[in-house]
Amino acid sequence: MSKKKRPVSRIALFSACLLFASAPIHAVVVRGRVTDSLGRPIASANISLIQDGKVVVASRTQNDGTYQLSSAASGRFYVLAGGDSFRQLATQSFYGGALDGVDQNIVLEPEWVRQSVVVTATGTPLPQGQLSASITNLTKTDFINRTDLVDAMRQVPGTNVVQTGQRGGLASVFVRGGNSDANKILFDGVPIEDVGGTFDLSTIATTGVSNVEAYRGPNSVLYGSDAAAGVVSFSTPRGSTPFPSLLYEGDAGNFGTYRNQVQLGGTHRSFDYYGGFNDLQTKNSIPSSEYHNIVETANLGYAWSSATTLRVSARNADIATGSPNAYDFYQIANDAKQSNQNIFLAGSIDHNFSDRWHGLARYGLARKREQYAQWSPTGIHDVDDGIYLGLPVTIKGGNGYSVSGQAILNYDNYGVTYPIVSELVSNRDNIYGQTDYQFTPHLLAIAGFRYENERGADRYPGYTNDTLERSNYDYMLQVGGDFWNRVFYSLGGGIEKNQLYGTEGTPRVGLSYYVVRPGAGHFRGTKLIFNFAKGVKEPNLNDQFSSLYDFLYQYGGQQAVAQYGIQPIGAERSRSYDGGVEQSFFSERLLFRVTYFHNEFGNQIETVPSNQAVQLLPNLSPDEQQELLGLLQASYFNPTLNSLAFRAQGFESEVQYGLGKSIFFRGGYTYLDSVVQQSFTSDAVGPTYNTDSNFANIPIGVYSPLRGARPFHRPPHTGFITGTYTGKQWTVVGNAAFSSGSDDSTFLGNSDANFGNSLLLPNRNLDYGFTKLDLGGVYQVNRWLGIYGQMENATSNQHTGPIGYPSLPYNVRIGLRLALGKEMK
Repeated sequence: MSKKKRPVSRIALFSACLLFASAPIHAVVVRGRVTDSLGRPIASANISLIQDGKVVVASRTQNDGTYQLSSAASGRFYVLAGGDSFRQLATQSFYGGALDGVDQNIVLEPEWVRQSVVVTATGTPLPQGQLSASITNLTKTDFINRTDLVDAMRQVPGTNVVQTGQRGGLASVFVRGGNSDANKILFDGVPIEDVGGTFDLSTIATTGVSNVEAYRGPNSVLYGSDAAAGVVSFSTPRGSTPFPSLLYEGDAGNFGTYRNQVQLGGTHRSFDYYGGFNDLQTKNSIPSSEYHNIVETANLGYAWSSATTLRVSARNADIATGSPNAYDFYQIANDAKQSNQNIFLAGSIDHNFSDRWHGLARYGLARKREQYAQWSPTGIHDVDDGIYLGLPVTIKGGNGYSVSGQAILNYDNYGVTYPIVSELVSNRDNIYGQTDYQFTPHLLAIAGFRYENERGADRYPGYTNDTLERSNYDYMLQVGGDFWNRVFYSLGGGIEKNQLYGTEGTPRVGLSYYVVRPGAGHFRGTKLIFNFAKGVKEPNLNDQFSSLYDFLYQYGGQQAVAQYGIQPIGAERSRSYDGGVEQSFFSERLLFRVTYFHNEFGNQIETVPSNQAVQLLPNLSPDEQQELLGLLQASYFNPTLNSLAFRAQGFESEVQYGLGKSIFFRGGYTYLDSVVQQSFTSDAVGPTYNTDSNFANIPIGVYSPLRGARPFHRPPHTGFITGTYTGKQWTVVGNAAFSSGSDDSTFLGNSDANFGNSLLLPNRNLDYGFTKLDLGGVYQVNRWLGIYGQMENATSNQHTGPIGYPSLPYNVRIGLRLALGKEMK
């Protein structure tokens, strides 16, 4: 009896069902393209999909650089990529759910030098190799062991950082000769500078900062008002491990310094989280200069889908520092303290409509409150004149000139009563929307809109209680792309409608051309660059509240307003162009850049000494003028107007060299030629002279530079060098920063014991030049324990700040670093 055969069709159907059931139909598919920094595809690059620290699937890219990886599991992944002569790179972690398709395009960097993917220059992530703009990306290694970013920013070409005093003292950033308040400062894309651009770099602790992008040149197209000289962007870390990772650092050093820092991060399915806490305390080295900085920061992300991500990051800082004043001018510390409370928040929705179309909506909040408290008068009391004097001192400038005498430290006349508590408030709410569309692999367009509401207040009991509110709008459009992966361009324009000064337009053009593309060889990779841009800046709170126009109208000085054409406080403007060359050597092991820049800063704010402002009121009797002058000096009021113009040109250079995979060197030098072209002090009220000195014929600008001189705090020569060794157990970073002398003022006009000018010094090269040497290192004992140390200002140079403010001498901290997580069990 024969056996009955099953139909073939049923067997095939059954087999197909089994195959279908066992196949990863709930797979996450990760696809993308791997390119070099010029956008050229990299064939046969190693590509791996990683989950929970393990390789899920590995492959190689196709000839066109594309790849596709899939996994039956859902959860958190990242892609690891590498290739011959390229540094291995891991993407940020992402969540992939069932049936999700995730795009992960990857740009591999040269193995030896640092060519990062940055955002600040164009508003979308692009490799530095495709940019014409000058931008430096500082990573965690660049500020390892640091408590703040002051010294790290000295390692940026074209940038001069001036810190007034010791740790915690006001730190100002001057970019390519621009003013310190002409920079847009961003926290996760949200502006955090004061209304009008003022920003203190010392308030930013390194806790909760993953990297810093420093952009040189105006970029008001993307960022609106205040981006007239540069942009500095801070980013917050994101959790990446599939388990909670805890990092603790604790250290102590001389001058009563100690610090405790705790950071926690990780991911759970579609969530990623990061939180940090830092407490820094120090006494510094001069009386009444104690300082503490307590920071809490967080970054929370949620992948709604593979196309949509929600993210909220926040930062709160409570800061207090003693304010002894310019100690070298008095030798008696002022009994005062400054407190700052800064709250920043960024909330965003990031969505990919398709693999070509992307959108972003962001809300930003900044709440800044600065409180200055003078608890009691200090100094030698002169009852007859109602003043307190410092000790007899001799003040010697970096230019060799010197004066001797006693300076007024405090007042107790004109209604001054102690304690005195003043408050400066700067609040901002910001809504930003952006969409970008990739028409072709070689053409990208970006459009954006920003609404901003700013509120400010300056409260000085008994003298001022000024408030303001501004509602501003920005619109921008930018296109960029390349031709043949050799010519890269960016064209953009912005329109800002500012409530104070009206409508301003800001264009920007960038172009770069590779004469010779980088690659293997001793002399390959020649890049030419050119940029042109205009910027605009709104006045800060003090500038608007101290308007000379308003002051003269208040006291009947309409004649002076008409005579000198004095206008209400308005916009400050800048115009910049630069061009340069970038050259690679020895198969991209050595990179050299040099850029010439030419900036014009017009309609800038100038401060007029109060005694000269009073002279513009001939309608007042001599007694009335003297009484008004006393009130102005007691309240530290000096009026301002848009009357200053100056040019800043020069060149900045940078060299990078990678020696093996563990040693990296970077250095730079900047030459700056800046000169004041117009000055109200020079052309209208006239300069001041110290007639009690042997330089009585040298004109002096008390609060603002004079025509023909250099703007204050713009040294002609600055530079840096840094070396990094990264081994299996050791990480060592050495830094050196140097600066030539710069123009400045003692700001002691009408401030000697006789209310005279005998304590003024010539402005030229008044600030000393300096060299500052730092060294830091980490020794990793095992996987969870590290020992680190940081030595700063090894030569105890006390002239790294402006005249009158002694810098912190040699100081050192030593501590332990503990890393705890799942893999340590």
